[in-house]
Amino acid sequence: MNILVINAGSSSLKYQLFDMKDRSVMAKGLCERIGIDGHIRYSGRDKVYDRDVALADHAAAVKALIELLTDAEYGVIRDMGEIGAVGHRVAHAGEEFSESTLITDKVLEVIEACVPLAPLHNPANLVGIRACAAVMGGVPQVAVFDTAFHQTMPAKAFIYAIPYEYYTEDRVRRYGFHGTSHRFVADRAAEMLNRPIGELKIVTCHLGNGSSLCAIDGGRSFDTTMGLTPLEGVPMGTRSGSIDPAIIDYLCSRRGMTVKEITDILNKKSGVLGISGVSSDFRDLGAAAREGNRRAELALGIFAHNVKKTIGALAAGMGGIDALVFTAGVGENNDVIRSMIIEGLEFLGIEADAEKNTPMCGERDISAPGARVKTLVIPTNEELVIALDTQRLT
Repeated sequence: MNILVINAGSSSLKYQLFDMKDRSVMAKGLCERIGIDGHIRYSGRDKVYDRDVALADHAAAVKALIELLTDAEYGVIRDMGEIGAVGHRVAHAGEEFSESTLITDKVLEVIEACVPLAPLHNPANLVGIRACAAVMGGVPQVAVFDTAFHQTMPAKAFIYAIPYEYYTEDRVRRYGFHGTSHRFVADRAAEMLNRPIGELKIVTCHLGNGSSLCAIDGGRSFDTTMGLTPLEGVPMGTRSGSIDPAIIDYLCSRRGMTVKEITDILNKKSGVLGISGVSSDFRDLGAAAREGNRRAELALGIFAHNVKKTIGALAAGMGGIDALVFTAGVGENNDVIRSMIIEGLEFLGIEADAEKNTPMCGERDISAPGARVKTLVIPTNEELVIALDTQRLT
């Protein structure tokens, strides 16, 4: 069975086609600048296609993608009939779904109803689903929700200390995101440690331009850092992370700005970009810090400090820690940031071996000899999780 995995953005569409017999990636790429002018990057069978292509909307992007997948020169399948199902990454399902599900009209209504909770992501996810339906007809489609994994959190972890009716009437609570990534690396950590996941307490650190941490107790999400939206938690590339909420009212009064304007700044102009004034890319910050840029150095220090203290808080919340996992762009590839985070966590039994921590590709155990807590680097593979869930459901 071949499964197409789609991650639709407002003007983009990432994709991978999996052969589920051996879980191999047959083709992958990105359709971008949809509705503007259009560009497709595609690789399959050692062939690369990287060209400007007119993409009026997401349906046009899906149609162009199918044409490439079945093309005599670039294609990897004979016709669209060889695609057995489509799996979609969907940001928000509220409290409606605690696992992946076949897409029906009812599911589409739920995704639509959650647009106010994920205004940047859910509309794009809906567009991707509808575009596939328009082009691919009755091919089964599955929604894999970022929020689903975190539906196992206890109320003490997801309820905010505000009037309770805001939860019951307005659905204000911590939902969490990056659930597919946290789930994948926790399962893989258990395999690497050769221990049942049901007996492990794991803190997973998905660190990239968007960052979140998760406490996973016995394979179930116990607590996480992102909240009602992906803005809460540790500082990120352009997002502030958690701040004193009174700052918003203060800045509105002081600078004559609206709440929407401040929220936009907190989402798009804050984080390490806002602190450094240099970049939201941690590679650029590292280079600037090495050249003596104090604000870049400060941005990295603030990020590492917040991740470090969050690891301690999550471990305390679930009563211990057996493994610490780093994943995503920064977590997998930035040994300096990992060192900054790990330093000072020896009291928890977390120690890294400097040589093992140096840059290299792939998953690995970077724990110091004799460390009580294992520290692992595991590349995430959210697309494979989506493909596996889609295969299971179809």
